[in-house]
Amino acid sequence: MAKQTSQQQTDAYALPLRTVPPAIELWVRPFMRFMQIEASGGMLLLVCTVLALLISNSPWAAGYESFWKTPVILTIGEFQLKETLAHLVNDGLMTIFFFVVGLEIKRELVVGELRDLRKAALPAFGAVGGMVVPAFFYFLLQQEGPGSKGWGIPMATDIAFVVGFLTLLGTRVPPSLKIMLLSLAIVDDIGAILVIAIFYSSNLSWLALGLAMLGLAFTYLFNWIGVRRVPIYVFIGILIWLAFLKSGIHPTICGVLLGLLTPASAWIGDKGLLEVMQTIFMRSRDRDLKNDQILRQHEVGPLSLMVTETIPPLERLEYSLHPWVAFVIIPLFALANAAVQVKMEYLFDAVSFAVAFGLVLGKPIGIVLFCWLGVKLNLARFPAVLNWKIMVGAGCLGGIGFTMSLFIAHLALTEPWLSAAKLGTLSGSLISMILGMGILWWTLPGGGKAGSTAS
Repeated sequence: MAKQTSQQQTDAYALPLRTVPPAIELWVRPFMRFMQIEASGGMLLLVCTVLALLISNSPWAAGYESFWKTPVILTIGEFQLKETLAHLVNDGLMTIFFFVVGLEIKRELVVGELRDLRKAALPAFGAVGGMVVPAFFYFLLQQEGPGSKGWGIPMATDIAFVVGFLTLLGTRVPPSLKIMLLSLAIVDDIGAILVIAIFYSSNLSWLALGLAMLGLAFTYLFNWIGVRRVPIYVFIGILIWLAFLKSGIHPTICGVLLGLLTPASAWIGDKGLLEVMQTIFMRSRDRDLKNDQILRQHEVGPLSLMVTETIPPLERLEYSLHPWVAFVIIPLFALANAAVQVKMEYLFDAVSFAVAFGLVLGKPIGIVLFCWLGVKLNLARFPAVLNWKIMVGAGCLGGIGFTMSLFIAHLALTEPWLSAAKLGTLSGSLISMILGMGILWWTLPGGGKAGSTAS
């Protein structure tokens, strides 16, 4: 009887531990959390963008510009790093943004939509079209102009803004549309990263690049042998960032590479953790945990490490860093880079027109046309709950380019064409948002006109 009671107590203790979410929930939960953060972050990003525009067109504009040009100097022995505050945001903090982008790309490749070639085909086709056609339109308008190097500016889609505006349509937005746009934006980011690395890097230092590759090799080796101490990777990551900074390749690229190297599988499985927890429970149920120092050090202490290691490093890092990126880093980027004086000579400049033209027309044409080609060639599957009218609205929302567009603009252009490109990005994104939201409100079920099912 005593044995049976003991077993009942153990089972009662173990029952909640065995209640783990089903596999489908484990896959969907990161996606839902990602969408919620992106939606809230998109609204904050909008506020910061408007605030930067207002200040840059106010009597405080000169002081605001001077603030972001404040020099920041780091000296260690003979080594000196001198940057402005704006460059510290663009080259330093944005590396964390690109690191999270790398984590998102790997998550989508391992457990997301991009792991299934059939499912990934449609957003991949759309993303390629949404990059090629806007860049082609820009090139046609600026092939011999002073802003010819800015062809990469209208290629990018800002998923934070897109998700933020989609939330305004509520439950009328089908999950398949959100997933398709998210997957499209991920492929879009991959393309933008390759463009930055290949076309917007110059004066390569092969020695510095070799040191960066050596650092990445050490990162992979430490992952392979099971090193789990985060400070070690932070230290190596800083060294890799410095090497990229001196190599001629933009240092944010190292963030993407480190994100892709982050392990996507847990070190310890759920079953192993539950067995260890039950063993510790059986050993400690008759002992005073509060006053038993040996028990805390040798059994309960290591348990905290095991609990942590049941979560894949990729998921753990994305979970902890994504809010910082959405609510701190990207808003700071907007405050530092969206500040531009609204002048007619900038607004009607050929560069501004080329960027806006690429976003407003190039994006939807490219996305819809390439998706249609993929479906017609039987290389991609069209979601049954969507139709081509909804896809046109989604393509227009894809023309909201902000973070990557402004980032590439700073790499490609100088003043006054940089200011023109910024205004082209902002005006083109605004028009794309109005068109996209209007079309989706009209075509989604429950709006001005119910959408029909795609044939």
